Amino acid sequence: MTDTVTIRRPDDWHLHLRDGEMLEGVTPASARHFGRAIIMPNLVPPVVTKADAAAYRARIVSALPEGSSFQPLMTLYLTEETDPEDVAAAFEEKVALAVKLYPAGATTNSQSGVRDIDKVMNVLERMAEIGMTFCVHGEVTDPEVDIFDREAVFIERVLEPLRERLPQLRVTMEHITTQNGVDYVTGADGNIAASITTHHLMINRNAILAGGIRPHYYCLPVAKRERHRLALRQAATSGDPRFFLGTDSAPHPTDAKETACGCAGIFTAPNTMSCLAHVFEEEGALGQLEGFTSRHGAEWYGLPVSEETITLAKQTEPVAYPATVETGAGPVTVFDPMVPLYWAASA
Repeated sequence: MTDTVTIRRPDDWHLHLRDGEMLEGVTPASARHFGRAIIMPNLVPPVVTKADAAAYRARIVSALPEGSSFQPLMTLYLTEETDPEDVAAAFEEKVALAVKLYPAGATTNSQSGVRDIDKVMNVLERMAEIGMTFCVHGEVTDPEVDIFDREAVFIERVLEPLRERLPQLRVTMEHITTQNGVDYVTGADGNIAASITTHHLMINRNAILAGGIRPHYYCLPVAKRERHRLALRQAATSGDPRFFLGTDSAPHPTDAKETACGCAGIFTAPNTMSCLAHVFEEEGALGQLEGFTSRHGAEWYGLPVSEETITLAKQTEPVAYPATVETGAGPVTVFDPMVPLYWAASA
């Protein structure tokens, strides 16, 4: 029986660090095991310009533990007023790696997002010219569409027409949650990949709703039926280089989650690697863990694979993780996968 696994240092291709006291409190959890992370730009106000991204990156670096080599990779928040030349300059000067689409109203701090894709085609055309990646939150916000169908409808209404119109555009479907998303990526003829979160590999919608409403399992995109979770597991553990880890670890103060209108987001940064080793062991695919966490995303974004390694060791007793991480903005509840975790990660 395998009881240790050594892999290249993993990367997180979708991470929320927030700002201010929250940023300072949660950044060390990601820096502990991850070498790089793509940082989401949905602050208030959002990270829209090259200057915004440079300033935010500096704040993240200042929050890192002493001696940390963690690299924040920045993104720009796409609005209908975004300047395509500023985007191109940010990419060419290595300030921003990608541009992020938030359909207006789709998730936390998305109110500045895009309502009409036609109004940002000048930006997308410029991105296609220079090879910059378009990271999409793939959900429609039409109130007539059931929340569990938003991803499938987005693929049909928005993504497929966009890719037919601009096939040279590189697209990352972020945090896919459905069999539809998996099938779309595997059926495409190129220029598309997808990230998958830790929590969508471990929970389905019963975690949110069965036996009571559990706000700490509420996220957007929302967890779906069990058949979709199983499809994500198959994709993640398959070795297909088009699928890679993007945790979507999204901290909120515990009291903001536990309200009559709790906010969306699950904080998985502290225990993600233990969770993933658990999943990949269950699927008989520990040999594919390095690809999913450490290789596929780097290759997709044209970056070198880390030369550093981490080791995961299976213990006889469950790993003890704190229930919360304390920050100056209040305690943040750590994801509870509802199963004991025996794999401990160390550098």
